[in-house]
Amino acid sequence: MTEPLRGSVWPEVPDHSVLSGRTAIISGASRGIGAAVARTLAGAGVAVVLLAKSGTGSPGRLPGVVDDVAAEINATGGRALPHVGDLRSDDDVAAAIAATVAEFGGIDIVVNNAASFDTTPTASISMKRYDLLNQINARGAFSLTRAALPHLQQSGHAHVLTISPPLTVEPRWLGPHTAYTVSKYAMSLMTLGLAAELAEVPIAANSLWPSVSVATEAIRTVLGEETATSRSRHPEVMADAALEILSRSPRDYSGNLVTDVEVLRAAGVEDLSRYLVGGGEEDLLPSWFLPES
Repeated sequence: MTEPLRGSVWPEVPDHSVLSGRTAIISGASRGIGAAVARTLAGAGVAVVLLAKSGTGSPGRLPGVVDDVAAEINATGGRALPHVGDLRSDDDVAAAIAATVAEFGGIDIVVNNAASFDTTPTASISMKRYDLLNQINARGAFSLTRAALPHLQQSGHAHVLTISPPLTVEPRWLGPHTAYTVSKYAMSLMTLGLAAELAEVPIAANSLWPSVSVATEAIRTVLGEETATSRSRHPEVMADAALEILSRSPRDYSGNLVTDVEVLRAAGVEDLSRYLVGGGEEDLLPSWFLPES
């Protein structure tokens, strides 16, 4: 965990209305945490652009396409634009930024949510898989943020929120899946670097990480249905935490690597039972990269 670079006192009653009329681009928004963040921000009056490889004409391996998420948001009175693109392609990233600005006039928020997951040990992982991890996780987050910077610099409420973990050099997190850890830690280091680099603009940069398993399709695929249905929280726990962070003044809250529970408790949320998928708090599977409580 890192100490905040600047102020860390949360308002007693967070003012989410500051987000109304803003525009956010969210990567990996076809399902899971990305889709939940899109829905929550849209509910707060944010126009959202949903960027992912999975669209109606190009479905991915897991269920969910950006077109369906956008249609759901638009049907409930929100403003959403689906955009199919690959974070590994500079042209696709540039096209997504251009589409966002053309549709909504600018960009205030970037949410780097898209991720690749692979826990293969160093001796067994191929360089192709290693490259994929870094192209999507580290490079993808950097590329989208970099492309959005000219527009973020024109915003009066600019935020970059990256779904990446607190930094720790504990061997139990470094050793079992070095390639994956390196790619995710690069995202968190980007957060700290951007916070320092862009402090005077100001553009806030923060990282958010789940404190326990979150019931996403990826978790179902990797850890199994039992974990997703009885040992996880709903993705909305991350979405609500994101809402709290993004409602803060960019000048007052930047350079933090925090968990969803830390953020929600600081905002006065004591009862987290509403986020349970099944089972009880004692059954939840702790997230990776966190110290033992």
